[in-house]
Amino acid sequence: MTLIQMQSLPASAEPTRAMVVEVMETGGPQVCDDMSVEVALSVMSAARTGRLLVCDQDGQCTGLVTQTELTAVRDSSASTERVRLRDILGDPGSSVSPVTAAAEAEHTMRFLRLGAVPVVDEQGRALGVLALSR
Repeated sequence: MTLIQMQSLPASAEPTRAMVVEVMETGGPQVCDDMSVEVALSVMSAARTGRLLVCDQDGQCTGLVTQTELTAVRDSSASTERVRLRDILGDPGSSVSPVTAAAEAEHTMRFLRLGAVPVVDEQGRALGVLALSR
């Protein structure tokens, strides 16, 4: 799985002790992985966000897509009416637990060059997004 506004750690949270659940973004749009690229771009526009959490029919988080990724697919020669979000998702393993130390998650994200990752619970359901500050 690959991965609104970038968020940094709150001033009140000690970076070495804060947990992901304390610094993640919540309430962003979640969409089904059978949605087309064109519809996903419309949802992003309406929600005024730059990314969407993607879930399968069972509610399991399967990834995160960005406006940049979707725009690149739309602008390619592929017909975006037939391309589904599941077709463009990257590595399904890129996610983080809400009880992970925020500093550890940030270090891993920087090492893997991920700007944002889904935050998922033990059942694989999306709780929010952890985004790096720039």
